[in-house]
Amino acid sequence: MKDLILSILTIFKYTGKVFTTLRNLVFNLLFILVIILVVFSLMPRKGIHLSPNTTLDLTISGNVVEEKRFTSAIEKMYLPTDPASEFEAETLLQDILDIIDGATADKDITVLRLDLRHLNRAGLNQLREIGRALKQFRAAGKRIIAAQDNYTQIQYYLAAYADTVILNPMGTVFLHGFGVYHLYFKQALDTLMVNYNIFKVGTFKSALEPMTRDSMSPEDRKQTREWLTALWNLYTDDIKKLRPLKPSAIRKYTSDLAAQLKSTGGDSAKLALKLGLVDKLLTREQSSAYLTKVTGRSQDSLKNNHISSGNYLKLLRNRLKSAYSQGKIAVLVAEGNIVPGKQPAGIIGGDSLSEMIHKAKKDASIKALVLRINSGGGSAFASEIIRQELLEFKKTGKPLVVSMGAVAASGGYWIAADADEIWASPATITGSIGIFGAIPTFEKTLSTYGIHSDGIGTTPLASGLNLARPLSEPLKSAIHQTISRGYEQFINIVSTGRKLEKSHVQSIAQGRVYDGTTAVKLGLVDRLGSLDDAVKAAAGMAKLKDYHRQFLQKPISVREQFIRYLTDGIEGTFLTEKLKIVQPFIYFLENNVSNGMKDLLKVRDPKGLYAYSLYTLAL
Repeated sequence: MKDLILSILTIFKYTGKVFTTLRNLVFNLLFILVIILVVFSLMPRKGIHLSPNTTLDLTISGNVVEEKRFTSAIEKMYLPTDPASEFEAETLLQDILDIIDGATADKDITVLRLDLRHLNRAGLNQLREIGRALKQFRAAGKRIIAAQDNYTQIQYYLAAYADTVILNPMGTVFLHGFGVYHLYFKQALDTLMVNYNIFKVGTFKSALEPMTRDSMSPEDRKQTREWLTALWNLYTDDIKKLRPLKPSAIRKYTSDLAAQLKSTGGDSAKLALKLGLVDKLLTREQSSAYLTKVTGRSQDSLKNNHISSGNYLKLLRNRLKSAYSQGKIAVLVAEGNIVPGKQPAGIIGGDSLSEMIHKAKKDASIKALVLRINSGGGSAFASEIIRQELLEFKKTGKPLVVSMGAVAASGGYWIAADADEIWASPATITGSIGIFGAIPTFEKTLSTYGIHSDGIGTTPLASGLNLARPLSEPLKSAIHQTISRGYEQFINIVSTGRKLEKSHVQSIAQGRVYDGTTAVKLGLVDRLGSLDDAVKAAAGMAKLKDYHRQFLQKPISVREQFIRYLTDGIEGTFLTEKLKIVQPFIYFLENNVSNGMKDLLKVRDPKGLYAYSLYTLAL
């Protein structure tokens, strides 16, 4: 027995030594790795230098956004683009503008080549801001070339700013107009016997229509037609100013395409050339030869004398001056759904955005704040938390200016209303001053399977929001009163913040959506202009001539960094050919079947009150 015990102890002894050795080895390797990374980060890197007559390749890929959201590698697997591709799923609008503005002033860059092949989505106001920068680039005596196999409607808008628009002889320009088409689920919900309890204020408040109807309501059809027509007119008017088109060219192309194609024997590329939508029909090889001719360089020289937009952005950042004498104008981006609590980039958290506003309030070097809003709203509670913090900011005497992006409606307008000035684009979708609540109950669904809920409580409200039971009448009444009170609060906020008569606000509210130009006429917006215009206005209010525009960014949390680290290699491991096949179907479900409702379902308001607009414009 003694020998057995000694043998066991010996085994544990050597096992312990093995584990100790392995542990020390692992920690030593990690320590060495950290040292290597530190040394590598401190090593001087080869700088980026430009030579005269350089061509800038401006690549815009994925969705154009105001703030990039956090996405793990697992989520990237389901993106419609190839996850192994070098192209990003999102491109920051401000990065694009900085690149073009920098190149405009850069004497070494003479040609800009637009690479829009992977551009997916952008708001019309974002496209117009990019177009404004491209126009200034051309005004500086420099050339822009756009050459693609095909152009989507969104890609063609930017291509129209080029000196020369080249299309592949087998290509097409896809112009089809703007449209809004929802899927409606009332019949499906009735079939499933789901009892949707709807509480809303606002005749035009249509966010829940997909759940309560099988077709678009007359009120929603009316308001949607108005702002869609206004935005389509903006789009076509801009193209007509940029391209040598006959007045009826776009109308013929979009309304009578079949008849127009007959004139070219069904050749869509020749039709685009005939109507003046493009300048040349060239193959890829011919396009490269044309660019060589434009730059006056040989093919080999051209390859060595161009710079990508990513590298040029790095070069610009290295040139930036960090110190300014008079102060900073802070720009804070609020993009995404408005949700209670702390949220990552790409979602507006009531607490996280309020903390950033509070920091701007306390920072003595910040002399004014520009809040850039690109949101259809969400939680009424979170919207009010943000608005309250903005009111505290205003008490400092620092100017508060709002710049609206593609959409600043419902909750997005709630947080904008108290600004000293509101700026929007003519293409901004705004308004939607309304509020609603929606609670589904499943008692009928369960009863079909022989499942019933019963019990007893001490008060009529004891069952609460039990989704297995119908809402009690006292609870329905309470919710309705809360919704009505929330709407009245919204009206008062707009009336006070915009200095408008309450009766006027009531007449233009009701959940109605407006384009930016109409919003100015109604007093919901003060001025039309870009983010730059809003920053200049804030600087003027703060009486600053020399200032630094600083974008305030939420830091990436340790949790987000950890998730990104853990999932970094998953794409290549698990992305099989089968997944690539189902990607288009997943993308369809993500962007069409959900129809915006998926975003609403992520919002959790403590009172169940939502100031949310379903509308964004997909070009």
